[in-house]
Amino acid sequence: MIGSGGREHALAWKLARSPLLGTLYAAPGNPGIGNHATLVPLDVNDHAAVVRFCVERTVRLVVVGPEAPLVAGLADDLRAAGIATFGPSAAAAQLEGSKGYTKDLCREADIPTAGYVRVTDLDSGIAALSPFSLPVVIKADGLAAGKGVTIAMDRTEAEDALAAIFDKPGGEAVIEEFLSGEEASLFVLTDGVSLMPFGSAQDHKRVGDGDVGPNTGGMGAYSPAPVLTPALEQLAIDTIVRPTVAAMAARGTPYSGVLYAGLMLTDRGPKLIEYNARFGDPECQVLMARLDSDLLPLLLAVAEGRLAEAEAPVFSNDSALTVVMAAPGYPGTPETGKPIGGIDAAEAAGTTVFHAGTRMGDAGVVTAGGRVLAVTARGATVTTAQAAAYRGVDALDFPGFCRRDIGWREVARENGQD
Repeated sequence: MIGSGGREHALAWKLARSPLLGTLYAAPGNPGIGNHATLVPLDVNDHAAVVRFCVERTVRLVVVGPEAPLVAGLADDLRAAGIATFGPSAAAAQLEGSKGYTKDLCREADIPTAGYVRVTDLDSGIAALSPFSLPVVIKADGLAAGKGVTIAMDRTEAEDALAAIFDKPGGEAVIEEFLSGEEASLFVLTDGVSLMPFGSAQDHKRVGDGDVGPNTGGMGAYSPAPVLTPALEQLAIDTIVRPTVAAMAARGTPYSGVLYAGLMLTDRGPKLIEYNARFGDPECQVLMARLDSDLLPLLLAVAEGRLAEAEAPVFSNDSALTVVMAAPGYPGTPETGKPIGGIDAAEAAGTTVFHAGTRMGDAGVVTAGGRVLAVTARGATVTTAQAAAYRGVDALDFPGFCRRDIGWREVARENGQD
């Protein structure tokens, strides 16, 4: 398994439970992943070294967790060496790697999404703002770890966002119509031909309670997202996901892996906000917490192009909720090297604590990134899962902060407040 974040810890935690598993290696991993896998100090940017390791160890399946190695073509190099790999090719990963690529594909395939304009310099960007109503959405075209989006409430904020994108050479941006509605995340496994739904979630991007402050990589999530009803989920698959998979195949760049559709549920039906070419983080944590069946054969079936033969995943009827513990300074420059205590106490309180930005220090686990831990719990409802997760949060001795309102929309609905 490639990666070192909370998503990869959740995947390792689940894969380690498979009766089909022989040995699980993780490169480079983190201290939490090390509880389930043999950590390998490989540079995942050195594709030749990764391939060589897999060949020497007769690795049967590689799961690429993060988006950057996928966009860089690691899956291509592994497949060229005859190694089954879960994750799209570099060409297919453009669905996440380039916002403009995805918007153009949506236009060509008549996939419902926000109106947009692609711009390649500041002057044309400012000129292109005029037809858009406020608020307006400004997106950096490339990978931005979930933080390259500005919802500009006025013209000055929009121009400042464009200026920040074009401050560096080679910048590109997408200006988008603002969509009203509630967001939801839909996950679908595909081998380029067959599709298999893989759950839903709702995350919380803003750094502060009440959804205020700058966007982050995600401060928490819950699954399933009841707002994405079975009927809406099927509509999204039929009008958004299936046409995308067909369009990618027609282009000669079939998509294989998990396709994560970020949706806006508008009064005119689901519309695509963006695609991710991997499991979300922290959405993966709540999906894995609810998955009652074996993950490994599903990932292997996708990688070997035989998803149509695989059994559908079985998810618990329970809800799962995760709270991200962030280092001081996040989402700016996080403070690292701070000791973390109470992880065992949090797990004794009934949660699973997934490591994200951690490393081993002289005296134990310390912070090593912006998003540090994901405290995760299940419950019969989002309300009970939320209460359980925050009991785990309160058992930690943690040097940073978290949002205290993860799941607030659904909790309000469950308690008749919406």
